[in-house]
Amino acid sequence: MSDNPSQSKKGSLGVWMCTALVVGNMIGSGVFLLPASLAPYGGVSLIGWALTSAGAICLALVFARLSALLPKDGGPYAYIHAGFGDFAGFWIAWGYWIALWAGNAALAVAATSYMQVFFPALGHNQLLAGAFAISLIWIVTWINSRGAHSSGMVAVVTTLLKLLPLAAVTFIGFWHMHPENLAFNPEHRPVMSSLSATMALTLWAFLGLESASVPAGDVVEPEKTIPRATVLGTLLATVLYILSTVSLMGLMPPGVLAASQAPFADAARLMWGDWGYWLVGFGAVVSCFGALNGWSLMQAHVPAAAAKDKLFPRRFAERNAAGVPIFGLVLSSALVTILMAIKYAGGDNGVKIFEFIILLATATTLLPYAFCSMALLSIMLMRSKEFSARDYIAPGFFAGIGFVYSLWALYGSGADIVMWGMLLLLLGLPVYVWQIKERYAHSS
Repeated sequence: MSDNPSQSKKGSLGVWMCTALVVGNMIGSGVFLLPASLAPYGGVSLIGWALTSAGAICLALVFARLSALLPKDGGPYAYIHAGFGDFAGFWIAWGYWIALWAGNAALAVAATSYMQVFFPALGHNQLLAGAFAISLIWIVTWINSRGAHSSGMVAVVTTLLKLLPLAAVTFIGFWHMHPENLAFNPEHRPVMSSLSATMALTLWAFLGLESASVPAGDVVEPEKTIPRATVLGTLLATVLYILSTVSLMGLMPPGVLAASQAPFADAARLMWGDWGYWLVGFGAVVSCFGALNGWSLMQAHVPAAAAKDKLFPRRFAERNAAGVPIFGLVLSSALVTILMAIKYAGGDNGVKIFEFIILLATATTLLPYAFCSMALLSIMLMRSKEFSARDYIAPGFFAGIGFVYSLWALYGSGADIVMWGMLLLLLGLPVYVWQIKERYAHSS
């Protein structure tokens, strides 16, 4: 275990690395399919984007304010612990940690799927696909074990590599647009139900906006860097999401776009031929790998922060010579490996189990957003002597919108998933009781 300050300084993350972490974690695999999912709704989907973007930006401002008030390692866990106490902190850390490593399994599978563009054998050989996906997990585990600076460099490089093909297709696509393809409501569906559907689809694209706040202990001037990176990263992703949707809807007829299995790749092929298809396929693989790298960094830091507060087992707080919480990193990757084995060895049943766990993990990731929105006001009230009445106006507005946004996202995940998510959180209660026992055993 190492607490050497020089090592911490060496591994520190600046504003561009933190911004890359936010953008890289938000823009994972989903953005490559979203234009096809939104195609049947036409221009209505742009209103959906605008509403969900407003909610996401309010949440980004909530996290920006929280990180300035409390620049601590652990991100959402640290804020909720400070705002609501030990139990709420543990509860969120427990569910969030499980969601992080389970979500990494989805990214590894998505990267393997996109690699079929280059290696078709991955599409029909389950053993080979499983081995490739698991190898990706352990490659990013090795990268993250070398320190935060190593993870940050990978985040910057992969974010640039993923944004270049996406931005090229988006912006050059405007020159190839056919105005007749742009319709407000091409299938004449009820506007309000279409708006609700598009909001549900686009909500998931903003998961990860809190990423810069999690490794706060490795960030240079976290009280300044994290707010800037959070807001800047969220705005960059928002602009790309909306412009790419408009561009692809204008480039292809609604029916063709809706039927596309790889809309960005198909758009690139229309404009540039086969080499464009390969370029976007490469961008998709890099996008998944970059997101996997960023989320792996988070799966180590969240339980480490909880362990430091004696809410998780002490081993999660242990750090290697590079200052990385190595036990949590390796254990999380081992659990991802087990999930990969279930998926690739279980046939149809394995795939169904895997898909359910991923959906559950996505919904569980949203819960900290609702808690953090209210934690901002709770922390400010606890430190009320530092603030005047006017200081509460903007944070109160952003926190209110962020809270409603989070509840809407949880509602959109469905009653079954919310119920199973609650059961998952309740499974953490015995662990919390054990930690109380350990704490009192050591203090007596």
